Amino acid sequence: METWLSLISDVGFPAIITLYLLHRIEKKLDKLNDSITELPQKMREFELTRKKPG
Repeated sequence: METWLSLISDVGFPAIITLYLLHRIEKKLDKLNDSITELPQKMREFELTRKKPG
């Protein structure tokens, strides 16, 4: 029983911190992925507005 408590205290805290940080970075990775996905369309729009005569 004591070895289980020792194992949980040694591994549990780093595991909780890791899961918390992964959860936080997931949102930022989703935003980055959306930005990269939208980039070709934004570049086409930019080129069209840049080439307009006038």
